[in-house]
Amino acid sequence: MIQDFFTLQIQTDGQKLYDFTSQTIDWIKKKEFKNGILNLSIQHTSASLIVQENADPDVQADLLNYFDKLVPMDKKLYIHTTEGKDDMPAHIKSALTNNQISLSIKENELLLGTWQGLYLFEHRLNSQRRKIIHHFFGE
Repeated sequence: MIQDFFTLQIQTDGQKLYDFTSQTIDWIKKKEFKNGILNLSIQHTSASLIVQENADPDVQADLLNYFDKLVPMDKKLYIHTTEGKDDMPAHIKSALTNNQISLSIKENELLLGTWQGLYLFEHRLNSQRRKIIHHFFGE
């Protein structure tokens, strides 16, 4: 059994989904992992990780619109507004989604569905530098 770590840094430029599937698959292939579990975790409380459809960009647009309606950017609704109107809404959106995802690797392949991709879901309006920790455990 082995363990390995990789930190992927993504520079965001506002609220949207950032596909990092290919960077993750490239790391898996380079390391030649055979079988095991990959845990992904984001080290931030105002962004999250999701597995989502990667074929139709309308899915991403609808997700953004839905979350903006579900958690509006209205400073009157929140006590915590230190960093602007998107501050507390970003934390709530992060709490409603994932900060960690565990996925299987079988025979050096990441087991995702045909139309699935890995996304950093940025909830802040301004540019951010995000870190996603990849932790592999297996053979």
